[in-house]
Amino acid sequence: MSTTPTGVQEIKVAHSPDSDDAFMFYGLATNKVRVPGYKFTHVLTDIETLNQRAIHDPYYDVTAISFHAYPYLQDEYALMACGGSVGEGYGPMIVAPRKYTTDEVKKLKIAVPGELTTAFLTLRLFHPEVAYEVVPFDQIIPRVVAGEFEAGLIIHEGQLTYGDNGLHKVLDMGQWWREQTDGLPLPLGGNAIRRSLGAESMHIATQALRDSIQHALDHRPQALEYAMQFARDLDPNLANKFVGMYVNERTLNYGDDGREAIKKLLDMGYERGVIPHKAKVDFID
Repeated sequence: MSTTPTGVQEIKVAHSPDSDDAFMFYGLATNKVRVPGYKFTHVLTDIETLNQRAIHDPYYDVTAISFHAYPYLQDEYALMACGGSVGEGYGPMIVAPRKYTTDEVKKLKIAVPGELTTAFLTLRLFHPEVAYEVVPFDQIIPRVVAGEFEAGLIIHEGQLTYGDNGLHKVLDMGQWWREQTDGLPLPLGGNAIRRSLGAESMHIATQALRDSIQHALDHRPQALEYAMQFARDLDPNLANKFVGMYVNERTLNYGDDGREAIKKLLDMGYERGVIPHKAKVDFID
């Protein structure tokens, strides 16, 4: 925690350079949302890098993380009760140049976006012995198209654009998860806050993020225009659709079933040997 000479407390925020994250942080990043006595500074880095940084060097006060990573960093961070990306029957998906049956896909080598992503955790719950190789998320579709991999596990905007590359959806992990859990949504990514900030600052920063999300939802055209610079070649209509998928009422508040889904996902990961630590999930409201 650093303090400026004027006594204003700096909160170092890190999130991924994606249109949905940019949308939810629009209010704070553009100073449309201000908090007396606090200054929020922003760093943009891909989610797998943020997962690793939070585990090995808890530098950022607020950081976007994959829920899969939380048990590895829970001693240093708690979960904010807002700011999450939750799939309502949709989520990361396995895509391939041709269609495969569920049994066939279990025999493929799949390009995945990172071992700590929630997409990968869900894939391991689907098939614990999956053959895979880690590939930067934005290279998965091109490398599947090029024939380097039989299939790819895609996240972010690729969920809307894979068809433009001639690929087929083999399995939607969010849909699979809903079927396995009697209708629960799939929690993908959230925001964690450093415990060493202390209870008051943790609460104030969490409320600031909630206010930023609400501001973006209330000023959607302006927030979308800001987010478009991070939309990776999506046209405005697709960017609007993608943001709507992952920044909505659940981003303001997970809801009881959303919180249940987070705990269930991590408990299943632990029980099936994918995660070595049992998660102690606590939310900062």
